[in-house]
Amino acid sequence: MTSIGQWFSQLDFSVLLELLLTVAAALLCIMLHECAHGIVAYWLGDPTAKQAGRLTLNPIKHIDIVGLIMLAVAKVGWAKAVPVNPNNFKRPKLGMAITALAGPLCNVLLAFVAMIIGATVDLCDQINGGQWLHYVSYFFMYVCTLSCGLAVFNLIPIPPLDGSKVLAMVLSNRAYRVWMRYEHFGMILLIALVFLLPRLLPGASPLSSAIGGLWKGLWMIAKYPVKGIMTLLYPDVPILY
Repeated sequence: MTSIGQWFSQLDFSVLLELLLTVAAALLCIMLHECAHGIVAYWLGDPTAKQAGRLTLNPIKHIDIVGLIMLAVAKVGWAKAVPVNPNNFKRPKLGMAITALAGPLCNVLLAFVAMIIGATVDLCDQINGGQWLHYVSYFFMYVCTLSCGLAVFNLIPIPPLDGSKVLAMVLSNRAYRVWMRYEHFGMILLIALVFLLPRLLPGASPLSSAIGGLWKGLWMIAKYPVKGIMTLLYPDVPILY
């Protein structure tokens, strides 16, 4: 019994906890991304997503297994597409484009908020210490990273990603029908893009550069509210960021 207790006490649960936080962060990013699509479509006159039960905070309703694995492993991915009927929009192409943009824009906003919270908690951790603060900061900064990846990746104009719906707004109906005819090849192309592009273009690939650029751009803005919050909390401590 003693040997079992010693073995149990030596287990490193931090790895398991970080894995759980990573999955939770991915589910949060996916859930809000898809809810944004459905809510905006509903505002524009299409109740399809609501009728399908997709205006929910239940992440299970939005999970695409392959997309979730890609998000957790490669930091870019996708969710199960929210059903949208463009015929319910007054201007179908414009309505689809706005609905498609809602997901990535929601992720950008989520990344910005998560960055402020994560950076603030990280500074508090540096000042006060405490293991739990480290994990809180880890969660929010990971939400920020995944949200940036989800936003950028979904703007790629390859079906079934959101960027393909935005592209449709500037294509003729005939050109769009031809483009969507090859939609079933899109998933294969996307997976190849994620795993082969870094090998074909050593160093910073265009995708990772775009994600990093978004992250840096958000931080250029977020650092000011972070400094303001820390000044209020710790007026006598110099700000490290």
